[in-house]
Amino acid sequence: MKLIATLLSLTLLVSWANSKETNYTASTPAAPLVRKFLGISLADSIDFIRWKLSITENKYSLECIYGIGKPNTNGFYDGGKKIAFSGEIKKEKNNYLLINNNKTLKLAELNNNLLHILNNDNTLLIGGGGWSYVLNNMTPSLTNKVNMIAKQTSYRDSVAFQGRTPCGDFSINHPGNGCIKMKWYIVLYANAVKNEPTTYLLNRSHMFPLEYPGKKGTWKIIEGKDGRIIYELTPDKETIHTYLLKLDDGVLIFTDANGNLLVGDHDFSYTLNRSF
Repeated sequence: MKLIATLLSLTLLVSWANSKETNYTASTPAAPLVRKFLGISLADSIDFIRWKLSITENKYSLECIYGIGKPNTNGFYDGGKKIAFSGEIKKEKNNYLLINNNKTLKLAELNNNLLHILNNDNTLLIGGGGWSYVLNNMTPSLTNKVNMIAKQTSYRDSVAFQGRTPCGDFSINHPGNGCIKMKWYIVLYANAVKNEPTTYLLNRSHMFPLEYPGKKGTWKIIEGKDGRIIYELTPDKETIHTYLLKLDDGVLIFTDANGNLLVGDHDFSYTLNRSF
């Protein structure tokens, strides 16, 4: 009996050791499909939802805080409302399905560092100017792997993307001391007749985008590894480039010069969302 008990204990110990837990965090908007999965009423007033998602093999645990954001902070009025539950998770190719009773939420695994919430039609859920729908690995590793390769479509006269990112020093992002977040608004212009990119306008100020023109420059498309589509932006009279990987028609993500996707934190991600 002692031998059997010892072997059973060793088996459980090995199983536990092999069950790697991965933790993700994010702050996202509150789209109807997200509210439905979390059990949040559509009548509730919400600025954003803060997530902590832990995945271990075929199980997950989820903690969320949501509510109205407190100005000039990264928190909520009155601390926000809390939700916590766990359930089964399934993997279908590069997608995860979180199951909560009879409800499911689908997330695309962009790579080992990033998950992106999906619409019911498997397109990426588009965020807004404040928050995106990416969940960030809390202990990321450096990787340029991308599981989602977008297709190039015909150019429009212009298309705009917006979002907020963490403060840091990548490419043209050089915030001053005390920076809480960086606001981005980029308009990409193209010659629709010739079907080629031309110029862009970039605004990183805290003003409404159209009140301040920001930086101007030219942009082009670079075909990266595995046929991925990368937008390279070059400001006028400068040699520093900004790199944006196209995930689909509605979402771009910042990369470094080597194609590594940038990983955000519990407040903001490095994705930009299409606004028109």
